[in-house]
Amino acid sequence: MRDETLAIHAGYTTDPTTKSVATPIYQTVAYEFDSAQHGADLFNLAVPGNIYSRIMNPTNGMLEERVAQLEGGVAALALSAGSAAIHYAIVNIARQGDNIVTVPQLYGGTYTLFAHMLPDLGIEVRFAEDDSPESLEKLIDGNTKAVFCESIGNPAGNIVDLEAIATMAHKHGVILIVDNTVATPALLKPIQFGADVVVHSLTKYMGGHGTTLGGIVVDAGTFDWKANAERYPMFTTPEPAYHGVVYAEAFGAAAYVARVRTVALRNTGAALSPMNAFLLMQGIETLYLRMERHCVNAQAVAEHLQQHPLVAWVSYGGLPKDRYHELAKRYTNGRPSSLLTFGLKGGFDAGVKFYDALELIKRLVNIGDAKTLACHPASTTHRQLSEEEQVAVGVRPEMIRICVGIEHIDDILADIDQALEKSA
Repeated sequence: MRDETLAIHAGYTTDPTTKSVATPIYQTVAYEFDSAQHGADLFNLAVPGNIYSRIMNPTNGMLEERVAQLEGGVAALALSAGSAAIHYAIVNIARQGDNIVTVPQLYGGTYTLFAHMLPDLGIEVRFAEDDSPESLEKLIDGNTKAVFCESIGNPAGNIVDLEAIATMAHKHGVILIVDNTVATPALLKPIQFGADVVVHSLTKYMGGHGTTLGGIVVDAGTFDWKANAERYPMFTTPEPAYHGVVYAEAFGAAAYVARVRTVALRNTGAALSPMNAFLLMQGIETLYLRMERHCVNAQAVAEHLQQHPLVAWVSYGGLPKDRYHELAKRYTNGRPSSLLTFGLKGGFDAGVKFYDALELIKRLVNIGDAKTLACHPASTTHRQLSEEEQVAVGVRPEMIRICVGIEHIDDILADIDQALEKSA
């Protein structure tokens, strides 16, 4: 099936008992065992089945299968939020004394996790000077467990050279973890370019309506854990947190996501509710239609802003002169989602005036909604960072981030123009 069809049908067939064509919501905490032996076999991972909804749930399982197929992975694990997905993706392979290497352009919450929380756990996070493979490679050593990047940065809008970064990481026997929230599989599939793990905040474009929190970790199933056993012993030696299972032997290609489920999720509990899984699948059904409109509208907004006398600069990979335009053509067919940033000539004060003057466009910190959304990162998502740190991650004082929605383009542009006038 093509992706547009998978987005509607993958992971579910008509329920044989009720004949329901809509995905059932299994609102249950636990599942009955046939016998003591059946329960033991489930806990030993000897037979498939459900134990407890903190670890697995049939509705969540349908969402996991759908996203795994859309991304081209072998398995996935749905979680309560995108931040949980990123956290689990790291602690699944990094221990005290290890490090990860990352690009500097990151979502504010990810930056805080990397700069402050993970170091407190003994996991060093090394920030490269920029998003080039060369800058990342300088920081890799024998204790590096992952290279991390966002396929399209939020809020910077940078587009990384995924294939080059994956080649570089694999040369050192290190996995590549890619946050694909902004692009979605509708525009870009990182696994096709060498990513080993893909994470999403499903809250954003995948859910698409600003109603439902969720995250997911997708396992590409292509990394050879046995060949890299010295760097990743947690996959080739008995796991003390789960009955001594050896994940590479028990789960083969799906070893990574199996360990996230049975160690990180089982023991710390960032479980997605089945109701949220259902709502997220409703959003995914229209993902491909929405992304088409998002991208068309974003291109029009970027071109409009570029010609406005009060705008100092516009950053959007769809613009021919943008520094990321060639990468946008290579990785997203010239459609780099609908997140763009721009700066006003009046600096910070003009940015605040513009932001406060918006009427149709919503002032909030979410992205990927059907509605057009705006954020002044220096005042909100990146406020906890110093000015130097803000600049390092791609946030300027005058910068406005707009996530262009699917409303009529004339109405979006009219609101932007009236706000620009008031910012002068």
